[in-house]
Amino acid sequence: MKNYILTKEQVEKKLQRMDFEIAERNVGENELLLAGIRENGVVIARKLKQLLAAIFNGKIEVMDIAVDDKRRPGKIVLSVEKNFDNAVVIVVDDVANSGKTMLYALKPFLQDQPKKIQTLALVDRTHKTFPVHTDYVGYAVATTMQEHIFVEVENEIITGAWLE
Repeated sequence: MKNYILTKEQVEKKLQRMDFEIAERNVGENELLLAGIRENGVVIARKLKQLLAAIFNGKIEVMDIAVDDKRRPGKIVLSVEKNFDNAVVIVVDDVANSGKTMLYALKPFLQDQPKKIQTLALVDRTHKTFPVHTDYVGYAVATTMQEHIFVEVENEIITGAWLE
């Protein structure tokens, strides 16, 4: 039996709220780059793009970030090669645990000079061991170090999040 902390409907509401926050904090920007950390972060970034299209007047681009979880800080691969000077980048992940993956995912963008780098997590755990602040949070939850949070995705749809 899974201990759900977010249902599909609650996830949808959280994403809609975060979309409005993104649009409000980036008024006047011409373009947003949603950089989703594989796998679930990319699904969330695509969904955010769909929702943002109705309320953000600029261009919205989605890209993938692959972080080698086995050999961190191993190679970080971006699905798009480009210059990020003056870009507004939002790094998207499903769960922010210690902050380590998010920190490593920021590295490729720091080689250029982006205008802004913001971070977003559907679920943010409160015990960070790395100095990464999550700018947009769907749901913040206090957990023990032994507990794990899983975000379920089926056919590009986020169906919920549960705690184990």
